[in-house]
Amino acid sequence: MRASGRLPASGLVALLALGTAACSESSGPDTFGLMEGQGIYAAECASCHGTKLEGQADWQTRRPDGRLPAPPHDASGHTWHHPTEQLFAIVKFGMVPPNAPEGYVSDMPAYAGKLSDRQIHNVLAWIESQWPAEVRQRRAERLRKP
Repeated sequence: MRASGRLPASGLVALLALGTAACSESSGPDTFGLMEGQGIYAAECASCHGTKLEGQADWQTRRPDGRLPAPPHDASGHTWHHPTEQLFAIVKFGMVPPNAPEGYVSDMPAYAGKLSDRQIHNVLAWIESQWPAEVRQRRAERLRKP
């Protein structure tokens, strides 16, 4: 540090680079990515899927219009049963085949053109980070390729 107590700009860049490198996939989620994912979830997803990932009431019962309410993304739902690639496709392209059965009608919008692939991955990583360790372990076992 300089005598003024401030870190020079070059030192800040180096510190951020080290912090980002320390958060590689092998060592766990990227802290900055999780923060971005949390913010995007709050802005884009929470109004339907709940601020605590709880989903809408009676999410497994069709409404009079034939649509299902938004499901929970917490441990009580089935989001964790699905591979990340499928969840990514649902967020990016919406609930359309092959991400949903033919004729399925949903309020889930497609976020292609609104969110980047990185932002979508960060939202999904943040959702997963909210699951208890036991659920994350069960998901890993469930999705492990034979």
